[in-house]
Amino acid sequence: MELAVYATEQEVAQRAAELIEAAARAAVQARGKFTLAVSGGRTPWLMLRALAARPLPWNAVHLFQVDERVAPDGDPERNFTHIAESLLAHAAIPAQNVHAMPVTDHDLAAGADAYADECARVAGTPIVFDLVHLGLGPDGHTASLVPGDAALNVSDADVVIAGPYQGRERMTLTYPVIDRARHILWIVTGAEKHAMLTRLRAADRTIPAGRVRADIAILLADRAAAGRSTA
Repeated sequence: MELAVYATEQEVAQRAAELIEAAARAAVQARGKFTLAVSGGRTPWLMLRALAARPLPWNAVHLFQVDERVAPDGDPERNFTHIAESLLAHAAIPAQNVHAMPVTDHDLAAGADAYADECARVAGTPIVFDLVHLGLGPDGHTASLVPGDAALNVSDADVVIAGPYQGRERMTLTYPVIDRARHILWIVTGAEKHAMLTRLRAADRTIPAGRVRADIAILLADRAAAGRSTA
């Protein structure tokens, strides 16, 4: 996978926003819309805030989630809470183009199936997102595909319920739909991610992140995560 290293997480976030804008313009020109699935994390919130300031063709952008904690609306642990604060409060995305995971549904398994149907309605059957953004956990997880979870072995569904992990059940995209994306954008920052970044780049399939398709991926990292001197 292609690797680009920047001095700070702010620079990583800015570059990620630039790449997403370029992908959006190309997708809209080619297919009339841009389907983007985003993950959570501190640097991604900076990325989304930077993206909101850029002149994307927002009317043609459809925003999806890669994963979400099962928690009430507005909960500070919810990825969507931060997506709303970082992006939706500042960008003119039509409300009908924002596709939040239905993690407050009583029947979570049915909610996962319904979300897959919603993705397919916009992104086709089989679902093909234009760009999927992923992060990397210190334990090697990505999305909510975490070590030891049954979701790692799902091959016949695009959205499932995983966990509990760190005290919460999760709704998550699975490997098949992630791997069908036209582009995958990894954002990895912080020294605590260095060991797993090395294993990700080596396609180490013993960690969940290492099982994601690499040939369509770009990895943006800061110097701390890449293990490079800041001098």
